[in-house]
Amino acid sequence: MDQNNQYLMALDQGTTSSRAIIFDKKGQPVATAQKDFEQLFPQSGWVEHDPREIWTSQASVATEAITRANISAHQLAGIGITNQRETTILWDRNSGEPIFNAIVWQDRRTAAFCNSLKEKGYSEMVRDKTGLIIDAYFSGTKIKWILDHVEGARARAEKGEICFGTVDSWLVWKMTGGKAHITDITNASRTMIFNIHEKAWDEELLELLDIPRAILPVVKSSSEVYGTTSGDLLSARIPIAGIAGDQQAALFGQLCTEPGMAKTTYGTGCFLVMNTGEKPVKSNNQLLTTIAWQIGDQVQYALEGSVFIGGAAIQWLRDGISVVNDARDSEKMANSLSDNGGVYFVPALTGLGAPYWDQDARGSFFGITRGTSRAHLVRAGLEAIAYQVYDVLKAMEKDAGEATKEMRVDGGATANDFLMQFQADLTQCAIKRPEIIETTALGAAYLAGLAVGYWKDLDEIRTLWKADESFTPKKDNVAMEKNLKYWHRAVKRTLNWLTD
Repeated sequence: MDQNNQYLMALDQGTTSSRAIIFDKKGQPVATAQKDFEQLFPQSGWVEHDPREIWTSQASVATEAITRANISAHQLAGIGITNQRETTILWDRNSGEPIFNAIVWQDRRTAAFCNSLKEKGYSEMVRDKTGLIIDAYFSGTKIKWILDHVEGARARAEKGEICFGTVDSWLVWKMTGGKAHITDITNASRTMIFNIHEKAWDEELLELLDIPRAILPVVKSSSEVYGTTSGDLLSARIPIAGIAGDQQAALFGQLCTEPGMAKTTYGTGCFLVMNTGEKPVKSNNQLLTTIAWQIGDQVQYALEGSVFIGGAAIQWLRDGISVVNDARDSEKMANSLSDNGGVYFVPALTGLGAPYWDQDARGSFFGITRGTSRAHLVRAGLEAIAYQVYDVLKAMEKDAGEATKEMRVDGGATANDFLMQFQADLTQCAIKRPEIIETTALGAAYLAGLAVGYWKDLDEIRTLWKADESFTPKKDNVAMEKNLKYWHRAVKRTLNWLTD
C-alpha cells in the first residue's frame, strides 16, 4: 500500500484518561479521541484504577479516532503504545480477568514496607541494580502487596496462573487476545525488580520482594513487532510495533536523541529527563537512572527527576476545592495579579518526589492572609509546578556538570504561557515548546514507525521536529531569589509531616 495512504496510531494510556492519536507521514496528528476514566481512592494515600475500564476506554478511543480520521483500520501501518508507568496489574492467565484493581503509581500503601527495606540497608543494592530509589512509587512493592492481600494469589502465581504487567503489558495482552505477555525495556526498568545493567529481571530482587518469576512478562526492545491485533479490535490485524513508558516516549518524541538533550513533560506529574547516552550515569543528587529506550541492540540511558504532582495541582484546585472552574482559566487568573502576594503552595498531595523523596510530606499553603484571593491560590499552584521543575533541573545540572541552555517541553500544561514564562525566568534557560505538544504519543508512533519501515531511520524523523514558541528569561536571578527562598522554606516545613 502507498505509504501516503497509510497512518500510524499511538495509544496513549495516561493516569486520568485514555487517548488515541493518528499521525501521518509528516508526524502531524490527523485525528484524536480521548476518554477520561474513574480515579478510585479506597483509603487515604491509596489510588486505584479498574483495569477493565483502562482497557474499554482505550479500545473505544482507538475506534473513535479511526472514524474521526475517516480512514479504514487497514490503512494503519502500525500501533505504538505509551503508558502511565509503574501502575501495576495482576490478572488470571486463563480468563484474562484482573485479580485486583490496578495499583496506580501515585499510590502510597507500601510506603511503610519501603521504609523497612531502607532501615534494613537495602537502599544501595537496589540503587546499584535498578538505578532507582526504594519507594512506593515503583511496581515491585505493589506486586508484593497484591500477592500478600488477595486470597490464594501467591500460590496461583507460583504455579504460573497469574500474569503481572504494567499498563503496556495489559493492553498488549488484551489487543492480541492473550497471545503476547510482554513488556518493553523502559517499563521493565521502572519496576524495581529489573537490573538495568544486565537488562534482565533480577533474581536477588525477586527473592527480596517474594515475587515468583513465573508471573513476569518477556522483556522486549522499544521498537519491534510484538504481535498483531487479534481482529476483535478494529476488525483488522495491525502490527503492534512500539512501546515506551510515557516519559521515555516523550523524550523520543522530542527527538532528544543525543546525550545532554533534555525535556520536561508537564502532565499529571512533571518529569524531567536527560539523555545520557549508552552508559548509565549514577546520580549523586537523588535522581533516577533509567533506560531511555532500546532500538535494535542499542540501549540508551537517561537521568530522570519525577515530580508527583504537576498539572494535578491545578486539577485538585478545580475538582478538590473548587477555586477554579476550568484549568484553562488559571493563566488568566495568575496574570490578573502583579505578584504571588506571598502565597506558596507545596503540592505534596502524594508525598514529594525528586529531589526530596519524602513519602511522609503532605500538601500545604503558606503565606495566606485576609487579602488572599482565589487568584492567589491558583497562581501559587502554577508557580509550584515551576519551582518543582527548577529543583529537579538544578539536581540534574549537578550530575551532568553543566548548565542547561535549552529545555524542550511538552504536555497539556505547556499551553499555559504564564507557567512557561515563569519557568524560563526561574531556570534562566530557553524553554522551547514544539508545534506538536503531544510528543508522548508521537514518540510511541515514531518507535512503531521505525519498526515497520514507515520511516526509514532516525535522520528522517529528526527533520520533523519544529519549535512553536520559545520562552526566554525576562527576569534575572536576583528577581527570582526571593521567590525561591520562600519556596524552599515552605518545602522544608512540609517534610516528614507524617513522621512521629
